[in-house]
Amino acid sequence: MANHVGRVDWSFTAAAMPASERSSGLARQMLVGPAQGAVHTELAAGAFAPGGWLRRHIHSFEEGLYVLSGELVLDIGGDVHRLVAGDYGLIPIGTWHALANGGDNEVRWLSVNTPQRLASDAGRRDTFFTKDPFDAVELVGRAVRPRLGDPAVRYVGHYDGTPPQAEALRVSDPARGRRPAGMDTALIAYSGISVKMMIDRTFGADLLTMFTIDYEIGGAAQAHDHPFEETYFFLGGEVELELDGEPHTIRPGDVVFAGVGSVHGFYNTGSERVRWIETQVPQPPARHAYRWLPTWAKFEEDNDVG
Repeated sequence: MANHVGRVDWSFTAAAMPASERSSGLARQMLVGPAQGAVHTELAAGAFAPGGWLRRHIHSFEEGLYVLSGELVLDIGGDVHRLVAGDYGLIPIGTWHALANGGDNEVRWLSVNTPQRLASDAGRRDTFFTKDPFDAVELVGRAVRPRLGDPAVRYVGHYDGTPPQAEALRVSDPARGRRPAGMDTALIAYSGISVKMMIDRTFGADLLTMFTIDYEIGGAAQAHDHPFEETYFFLGGEVELELDGEPHTIRPGDVVFAGVGSVHGFYNTGSERVRWIETQVPQPPARHAYRWLPTWAKFEEDNDVG
């Protein structure tokens, strides 16, 4: 089965792409794509040097972003947002957008898109840049922090990660007047694992998902596989991974890819909580998103004659 374990080497940011009418100060490194066995997923790390920008353009694929550090200016369909670490954004198919460095320091982000970008020799294109004049300084000047929680604000959000479950699930404020919460903002908690969806169907995505995962000490997901591709970018802690029978110790900055049918399980046997960003492409089905190996092994033992 297709799988991959790697690590981000941020030294690639020292060699930005040559400046052009399309971009300046932009560096990008593919983390997961065809070379790693992916069919649907392209996961990349991006960076802007101070003053860097990417001209307004449009894609025939869907893209999600997560800001790791610095200030990223993101224009989505004319709404110009100033994003910081922990912010995320969705660029739907066919939506004009532009990016720029909004601060004095380097800005770094993760991006995931699907379908994968077309190669330069594909004979057709999937990205198109506007002919209209573009002024990166003017764009940065218009950027404001998004009014998160405002119903009129779309395609951007913020999430730092889940605190310990005992704290996150505690209900201590008054019943009346409590900040509204529902299934659209729900935290999924099981087996010492906290899942907070960021980009999904509810958020407006059609093809991909992006979410945070937090593992309590002792948290575990037993061996399983999926009918879709997953990537993992690790932010904190140390966790044991078993990937298609091979053991790995995963730390911040590591990247993992599990293709369709690739068996994987995570086990936090250490002394600190673990956090990562996860993506899924295509979006999971409504049922049968997981195939737990222990469940089917027990079935085989009890029912199958071989």
